[in-house]
Amino acid sequence: MRFALSPEQRQFSASLHDLLAGADTRAAARAWAQGRHEPGLKLWRDLHDLGIGALLVPEEHGGVGAEAADAVVAFEALGYHAVPGPLVESVAVAPALPVGDRLPALAAGELIVTVALPPEVPRALDADVAGLVLRVRDGLVERVEPGEPTRSLDPARRLFTVDGPGETLGECGAGPFETGVLAVSAQLLGAGRRLLELATEYAKHRHQYGRPIGSYQAVKHLLADVATQLELARPLVYGAAVAVQERTDVIRDTSAAKVAAGRAAHLAARTALQVHGAVGYTAEHDLGLWLMKVRALVAAWGGAAFHRARVLAALGGI
Repeated sequence: MRFALSPEQRQFSASLHDLLAGADTRAAARAWAQGRHEPGLKLWRDLHDLGIGALLVPEEHGGVGAEAADAVVAFEALGYHAVPGPLVESVAVAPALPVGDRLPALAAGELIVTVALPPEVPRALDADVAGLVLRVRDGLVERVEPGEPTRSLDPARRLFTVDGPGETLGECGAGPFETGVLAVSAQLLGAGRRLLELATEYAKHRHQYGRPIGSYQAVKHLLADVATQLELARPLVYGAAVAVQERTDVIRDTSAAKVAAGRAAHLAARTALQVHGAVGYTAEHDLGLWLMKVRALVAAWGGAAFHRARVLAALGGI
């Protein structure tokens, strides 16, 4: 078994980072939070030109038919750059749902889909930009009209109620939820890595008592703890991708990945804020984009208590 990314996956990751690094995703995220979607939608189209939307769509419907590990590569990059929008729902979850002849449009980036999966995902993310809003309940996939928006901890995430009647499109199992959990875990991993880099860079340039604060042992230990937790979470996330692909121990592995990635990203957020000090609390500082995103994603698609309980149950209650 191979435990490293393939050359193709590394190239795909590099292409994503090159695109997103030059796209000013921070401005797009801020505009998205204010209800101005065009910068984010342009970014969405650019990402689909690289094949993001087609990743998990079967080849016979115009997609790539890629493996779950390829999706982890993509979502780690998306989390690292704080890209806004219902990417988990549209790219990772929707291809596994009975959306009929809409799959080619989904693969081409011509259709944005958002999904609610009560009770763990009770609201639909960014339904105001989606061409198709779905609700998965009791094994049935329904097309619904979104209700009232509610604010998330992350201003760039607008959540819509989906309590009204729906049009049944078909049935589905638990697979879409597990894929969504995997994608969110990968986003947390990428966001945590970005927070670590922001904190490390700041520690090099912020001086206290005539020395960079990064030269103090206490700060080094804080940053080293974050790096350790992120590296411990990474194999769990990629291991969950293998489980999703091979459909073995899926619940155990996706939940373990979510817990580990959430813990590591949360530690990265707390540490980055501690290292930055008061400036990290200001709305104008870029750090806030990742702080709010991590805080929201840790609770999204099932919180730590929910996923710990699933791991315990999968291990036979040991």
